[in-house]
This record gives sequence, C-alpha cells and structure tokens, in this order.
Amino acid sequence: MGFAETFQALSDPARREILVFLRERPRTAGEIAAHLGMAPAAASYHLARLKKAGLVEETRRKNFIDYQLNTSVFEEVLVWLRQFAKEETK
Repeated sequence: MGFAETFQALSDPARREILVFLRERPRTAGEIAAHLGMAPAAASYHLARLKKAGLVEETRRKNFIDYQLNTSVFEEVLVWLRQFAKEETK
C-alpha cells in the first residue's frame, strides 16, 4: 500500500460512500451497487480501486464475494496524519 494510491482512491466521492457503507458489515458488490444506485460494473470498478489501495479486502463465500474494510490501512494513514497535528501545551 502506498499513500499515493490510498489518497487517490479516497479522492472519489463514490468510493468514500462505499467505505462508509462498509462500516456496518461486509457487503457484496450487488448490495453496494443497489445502495448507491450505480451500475454493477461501476461498483466493481470502484471496488477494484479500493482493493488495489488496500482499503478493502474480499472474502469468497460460495458464489458471492463479500467486501469489507481493511482498517489497518486507515490506522496507518491516521498515524501519518497525526504528525501534522499541533501538540497541546500543558
């Protein structure tokens, strides 16, 4: 995972919506497409970009693929971003 791919994946509003939708539980591409009102091919495209960035993982279940968040990447980004926060003085 590279930060460039992560931030590029996060730059798209549809992909951010997918990530929010996946917070509750793993979902199939069909569920994601239906929830966001997009074509299944569009959902698959966005999921592929999120997967390439390491933000989403997939699990095969019989004839379905469930997509879920990969929280370790979010944690890594947060650690990196915290270096820019102002430290509180005591």
